[in-house]
Amino acid sequence: MTHSFTTSDGLRAALDRLHRTGGWVNDPEAEQLMRFAMHKYGALARKHRLEPEDAAAAAFEVMRTRAARTARDPWGVVTRAVQVTLIAEDRANGLLCSPSQARRAHISAHHDAQRFSDRDAALLDYHPAFRVAAEQDHVDGPTHIEPEPTGAYVAVDAIVGMFAALGWPEDTARATMEYVAARLIECGSRSTAHESLRRDHHARALLDLDRATWSTTLRVVLGNPHQDVRFTSAGHGILLRLLVGQSVAELLEDDHLVDEISCVAPRNVGARHA
Repeated sequence: MTHSFTTSDGLRAALDRLHRTGGWVNDPEAEQLMRFAMHKYGALARKHRLEPEDAAAAAFEVMRTRAARTARDPWGVVTRAVQVTLIAEDRANGLLCSPSQARRAHISAHHDAQRFSDRDAALLDYHPAFRVAAEQDHVDGPTHIEPEPTGAYVAVDAIVGMFAALGWPEDTARATMEYVAARLIECGSRSTAHESLRRDHHARALLDLDRATWSTTLRVVLGNPHQDVRFTSAGHGILLRLLVGQSVAELLEDDHLVDEISCVAPRNVGARHA
C-alpha cells in the first residue's frame, strides 16, 4: 500500500494535519509514517552503528518542527537532519560523551576512546602522563645526549637490510621498499597507502612479485589494516615500529614476523607454487 506521505507534498500535508490536531500519539497515519522512516533510514542508521529505531526517533524530532512543515522539500530537510543526528550519536558513543557535545568541532576532533586491552603495551609503558624523570637526571654533571629518533630514510634502509638477511635479493628489497615509501608520502597515511598499493597491479609487475608476496609485504611493512589488530604490533607494521624506536634486533625476535618475510622471499616463490 502506497501512502501519500512518501512524496514531499504528501509529507507536508501530513505534518500540517498532525500539527493542527496534535494526533502524533494515536493517529494511525503517524504510526505508519514512523514505520516508513525506520525503513527509509535503516541502512543509514546501521552505517553509523545504530538501530533503525534511532533513525526514526531523529526523524520524529525534526518532523515536529516548523522548518520541516514549511520546507519546499520536507523529506530533504528530514533526511539531512537524521544524517547529522546519527553522525553525532555515533561520535558520542565513540567519545563517551553526550550527542550535544559530540556536535562541537573541538570535541569531535578527538579520537574514539580506547580500551587498555586494545594495545600490546601496558598504559604505563607508552603514555607520557606516567613518565617521571629520575632524580639523578637533575644532578649537575656531564650532559646526557639522547639518541636521535630513527628517521624515515634510516628506517627504510634498516628494512632493506632486514629483508636481505631473511633471503630477499637486496636490489628487489630496496626497489620494493622505496616504491612503498614513495606511495606512503603521496597518500599521507598508512591505511590509504596500503589500500592504494594493494590494488596497484603495475607495481607488482614492475617489481616481479606475485600476489601473495606483495600482499604479505604490504601487511608486514605498513601494518595489518584490520580493526581488530589496529593498535597491536601487527597493526603498526615494521616501518612504524622502527620509527617509534624499536630496533631491528627486537623485530627479529618476533618469530612469526621472521617466518612471514622469509617465506615470501622472491627466491622461494617458485618452490611454493611448484
